[in-house]
Amino acid sequence: MAFHGSADGTATPAAIPEAGREGRMRKLGSLRTLWPFVARHRGLFSAWLLALAVSSTATLSLPVAVRYMIDHGFGGGSQINQAFGLLFVVAVVLAVATAARFFFVSLLGEKVVADLRGQLYAHLVGLDPGFHDRSRSGELVSRLSADSELLRSVIGTTMSVALRSTVTVVGSLVMLFVTSPRLAAYALVGIPLAVLPIVLGARRLEKASRASQDRVADANALAAETLASVRTVQAYAREPYERGRFGQALEVAVATARRRIGAQAAVTAAAIVLVFGAIVLVLWSGAHKVIEGTMSAGTLGQFVLYALIGGGSVGALAEVWNELQRAAGGMGRISELLQERPAIAAPAHPLALPVPLRGEIRFEQVQFHYPEREDAPALHGFDLHVRPGETVALVGPSGAGKSTVLSLLLRFHDPQAGAVRIDGIDLRDVDPAPLRAQVALVPQQPVLFASSAMDNIRYGRLEASDEEVRAAARAAEADGFIEALPQGYASELGERGARLSGGQQQRVAIARALLKDAPVLLLDEATSALDAQSERAVQHALENLMRGRTTLVVAHRLATVLRADRIVVMDRGRIVAEGTHAELLAQDGLYAELARLQFLD
Repeated sequence: MAFHGSADGTATPAAIPEAGREGRMRKLGSLRTLWPFVARHRGLFSAWLLALAVSSTATLSLPVAVRYMIDHGFGGGSQINQAFGLLFVVAVVLAVATAARFFFVSLLGEKVVADLRGQLYAHLVGLDPGFHDRSRSGELVSRLSADSELLRSVIGTTMSVALRSTVTVVGSLVMLFVTSPRLAAYALVGIPLAVLPIVLGARRLEKASRASQDRVADANALAAETLASVRTVQAYAREPYERGRFGQALEVAVATARRRIGAQAAVTAAAIVLVFGAIVLVLWSGAHKVIEGTMSAGTLGQFVLYALIGGGSVGALAEVWNELQRAAGGMGRISELLQERPAIAAPAHPLALPVPLRGEIRFEQVQFHYPEREDAPALHGFDLHVRPGETVALVGPSGAGKSTVLSLLLRFHDPQAGAVRIDGIDLRDVDPAPLRAQVALVPQQPVLFASSAMDNIRYGRLEASDEEVRAAARAAEADGFIEALPQGYASELGERGARLSGGQQQRVAIARALLKDAPVLLLDEATSALDAQSERAVQHALENLMRGRTTLVVAHRLATVLRADRIVVMDRGRIVAEGTHAELLAQDGLYAELARLQFLD
């Protein structure tokens, strides 16, 4: 939201209401961003408009048919058949057109929301890790689901009701004047009175709607976080505590929703009372005209029906306005996400990486700090040269910046100063996607999806054959336990690989990296979850994988890096020593201290 103020940052009195008006218009105007999604389905949109036109025409013809029935249907002879036949035909046309309108607009709503969700999901997946680090996944899912559902109702119901009611109000108003200008003038008194509470309540309803959606998102985020960590919750016996927290979040959401519902109910009630108050006034006046003989009973019936149709449509517009306020809040939240731009993006004219990639890595005076920790540099004056095919291990205490080195190589972040190069090319000049295609990562916490073992390993190279997947699993010492699963490689591993042990999850992740067969390999504590026996087997597989590839190994357990070509010791974002295991022990520095702590009997 834009803010207006003086040069010193203080809002001026004139700026405040202007900002408020602009903010309200911008929020409601956010619904206009739906049009490109609707325009993709012009056929459905046109069919809906046609059905809407027919159903509205039938609705406005109904009072004429009723007047004809009243004035001529009770006179006997053939007129009674014609009168009731005409009424039935109008009813059939109305029924068919209404059904067609419902079908087309509901299907349009489904397609538009599916397109919107698809675009939003694609956008979220493309945002940089920094955005996801500062965002709660539960809230993002809420915007992807709950807010999208609001828009489904806008397209599938509200939009149809709004246009139908508008057409009906205008048509009814015209026909009221055609039927009886004097009575129509009385009816007009109710229209501005009905619109008044809508306008007065709009701002309050808008704020209440946005607040209600925010509180629902908070509750969803809390639930997602707790369910993702349910083992920790149960291990500490914190189920009652988490139930209480979620219950409090729900109470806040319900209380906020109660205020929104109350505002919406008040606006709707006021509009309906005022509209139908005007209709009662018209009926009273019309009844006197029928008694005086200046108006036929059929004409009064026609007028009353038009007044009822018009009044009902005005009441429907009041509810539509309420729904639009809610939907505008949801679309505003979605628009906020769609307006997010990744901090890491492809340059306008990206440089192509050499083919094949040699894998020479250089960090040149790199200075980097995470956005949320500007006063604590993760890397400071960092220089490192890794030759093609070399295996370099990064060791040091927690917080030394080891994993940050891997993040910069994957271009999850860009350094604030200095440069990171592969084969002499600055990574800031490279499209992140082809860069990451040349790098295989085995993270400290393996990430497995709720799909089969075959699909989880094939994630490393989607076009790989089943035999290639099995070969990678055998090389990672994962084939045995996968075959022992109930459906073998077709077995579902559960969310986050919950059906496997920690060591088994790590070996599936290693198999995925083996299958990718990239020239640069990053191992971030890749064997940390393995027992001694499995570690020896997987270490042998990793040694085969590392041969001929540039490899960076991050490790706390020094036993896993003894065979590295070079060991780089890091502390507080700097390199404090480097060499072989024996050379570093002889220096009796930080590495020797870490070795004594780990190998002490």
